[in-house]
Amino acid sequence: MSKDDIDSDGFRSNVGIIVCNPDRFLLLASRRRNRGWQFPQGGVHYNETPQEAMYRELNEEIGLEANNVKILAETSDWVKYRLPEQYIRKDSKRYCIGQKQKWYLLDLISDESEISLEQANDPEFDHWKWVSYWYPVSKVIFFKRQVYNSVLLEFRSVLFEKEVPSRPKWWPKHWQEDCERIKET
Repeated sequence: MSKDDIDSDGFRSNVGIIVCNPDRFLLLASRRRNRGWQFPQGGVHYNETPQEAMYRELNEEIGLEANNVKILAETSDWVKYRLPEQYIRKDSKRYCIGQKQKWYLLDLISDESEISLEQANDPEFDHWKWVSYWYPVSKVIFFKRQVYNSVLLEFRSVLFEKEVPSRPKWWPKHWQEDCERIKET
């Protein structure tokens, strides 16, 4: 039986982690075997809170402990996405159609030398880099782009009081409209 929490609608509970440095660049990690770039993330186990899962995943995936970071924000609600049909694992006992994620924005308060991708027996990432604020939206797998857009929109006022980084020109029109609507509120 899976340790992961999958709700009655088929969404797996998950946490997403955005670590920023003092210059407000974000940590983006490369999945092993050239499987793309993403923020650290992972499933919430039964009887585990999202925050407990976040700290566990933070350590497993990038080697950081609670004392290496400060929580700056978390998403106000769960953010859901559906998996494309070809990515759905069809298991007769545990059918998962997508993920619902609680996202955390963390400030790295220790030296970046504390970051280690070798904590887990089977590390998920093989390298990482600091990137500009909107860059991850273009690098994550296509079906997660709207989630990254939404989460970064929600967190941008936490990191940038005055000078918010410009939105990429390639963004779809409805994403740009979302940005304008949020800016007005």
